[in-house]
Amino acid sequence: MKIAQIAPLSESVPPRLYGGTERVVSYLTEELVRQGHEVTLFASGDSRTAARLVRCSDMALRLNPIVKDHIPYHLVMLDEVRRRADDFDVLHFHTDLLHFPLIQDFSGRTVTTVHGRLDLPDLRPFFVAFQDVPLVSISRDQRRLLPRHLNWVGNVYHGQPRDLLPFKCESSGGYLAFLGRISPEKRPDRAIEIAVRAGLPLKMAAKVDRADQAYWDAVIEPMVKAHPNVEFVGEINEHQKADFLGNARALVFPIDWPEPFGLVTIEAMACGTPVVAFRAGAVPEVIDDGLTGFVVRTIDEAVEALSRLDTLDRRKIRAVFEHRFTVERMAKDYLRIYAGLPEVRTEAARLRREHGEKVELYAVA
Repeated sequence: MKIAQIAPLSESVPPRLYGGTERVVSYLTEELVRQGHEVTLFASGDSRTAARLVRCSDMALRLNPIVKDHIPYHLVMLDEVRRRADDFDVLHFHTDLLHFPLIQDFSGRTVTTVHGRLDLPDLRPFFVAFQDVPLVSISRDQRRLLPRHLNWVGNVYHGQPRDLLPFKCESSGGYLAFLGRISPEKRPDRAIEIAVRAGLPLKMAAKVDRADQAYWDAVIEPMVKAHPNVEFVGEINEHQKADFLGNARALVFPIDWPEPFGLVTIEAMACGTPVVAFRAGAVPEVIDDGLTGFVVRTIDEAVEALSRLDTLDRRKIRAVFEHRFTVERMAKDYLRIYAGLPEVRTEAARLRREHGEKVELYAVA
């Protein structure tokens, strides 16, 4: 199958540091190539891939100091995709909303994975205006506040290579980990309070975006400085992440927003590290309470859950990861959805004819 993967340009594919969407695009692209598909990746010029790379900017836009506005670069890329659309059986977009007006002539062989939050009021009229565009959610909760009649063709949980982050049968660090982004909705303040009340060290590996600099300056940095058990590590790369998560006693995921998925939670599970997460967004879909971690509602519950970490089996946590959240499973899910699209061509059409009933049942589930 000839497949186009269209990535955001804000980060490279894969990203050097933070960048959940681009990381997932990389995992999926490389797995599709490994399975023998002809894949073209539209991404920033510093991306690394076994697919054919169409360089749509010199480098990741976030890391380019001369770039002030990302939209013009994305529009140029999407126009290039539109002009080459006939080269592909399927076009898979990961670029939020910008491409919707440009794909009307061939939307029947496209898929758009919606990676972001969908609870913002401005999004509802937009999706209603483009309700025929095939959409894939990354959790059931993500769809909750949009009209039911949108063209959802599947729900695909993220996956990652099973050998990317090694399993560790026991924690050697004894600390709690916070990994992600310093922002109000991620609630790093909760993570600090939980660690302080539990009497445990906390290591925070996170980036501070320009948009969140004031929050860091006014709220989080003073908290870090006030508590000697809290260490701010900053952004970390993939190699550092293996040790950071694998050696942690638990990952603290104290979110306060409808998180569509939470990639860091399955990264921790790959290491065998349990997750203590607040009940919001996709958390109840991803975390098996009492098996891969604990789902809590309050700081008191989180502190109490930390006292029960020894009841969890790190081998079982890893087993759940291998069953539910590998890149092989993610690619299989997407290939079934591709084959079920109404205007998909060539080999994909043959697959749909041969397995039509199975594909259709799966795609609309």
